[in-house]
Amino acid sequence: MFDFEPRFPTEHIGEVVNGHTIPDQFEVTQGRGVGVLAERMGVYFIELTPEYSLAVMPVEGNTQPIGLMHGGAYCVLGEAMGSVAANLHAWPKGGYAVGTDINATHTGSASRGWVTGECRSIQLGGTMTVHEIVISDAAGRRCSTVRITNLIRRRPDAK
Repeated sequence: MFDFEPRFPTEHIGEVVNGHTIPDQFEVTQGRGVGVLAERMGVYFIELTPEYSLAVMPVEGNTQPIGLMHGGAYCVLGEAMGSVAANLHAWPKGGYAVGTDINATHTGSASRGWVTGECRSIQLGGTMTVHEIVISDAAGRRCSTVRITNLIRRRPDAK
């Protein structure tokens, strides 16, 4: 069930993006990786705990035809951040997290540079987690607010 190869993007390691230096992704994700989709979208974690995480993603390559950041790209960043944080919470207790609900309210647009996501836990329970992710452009203007709910399931290999 959990036969996967962790992914660790490396292209921008050490670069400063929106005031944050991108660290080694193996270290910041504690060896879990960012997932194939997040890697394709250019997601890099800066900080990562179950309670709080910070990540960046480039606008370039993640736009709709008119050149603005695609709304689905905001959702990918939010889900990547909330799901990885939820799994950091669940895994040590013998669980894993699966998304059950995601919603986003887009209140602005980014057209160049990088966006920054700030993820905070609202609920870290034994059966459910809820995270809110605020995504801002390089100038700090809020572009989207994403909320994700994850169900905690028991891992088959947990004792």
